Amino acid sequence: MKIIVYTKTNCGWCAEVLDLLLEYNIPFEERNVSESREFMKEMIDKSDQSLAPTLDIDGEVLADVGADEVEAYLKEKGVIKGL
Repeated sequence: MKIIVYTKTNCGWCAEVLDLLLEYNIPFEERNVSESREFMKEMIDKSDQSLAPTLDIDGEVLADVGADEVEAYLKEKGVIKGL
């Protein structure tokens, strides 16, 4: 599974999503769109919007999501085992 997380500097929601992935030891690549026009363009091209965090999970785009939504998605896909 390949996960790209598009983040912005000083974004609390972005930090929560990154913390969630770290908590579950799920590998990901972070691309900070505040620091790279290329990453911003890439995120907008994929999601048709400019809000972060946005994730690309094996080609499935989750745009402007919080940690709860990411956790629910990963549970649905069997990446995180639910209780």
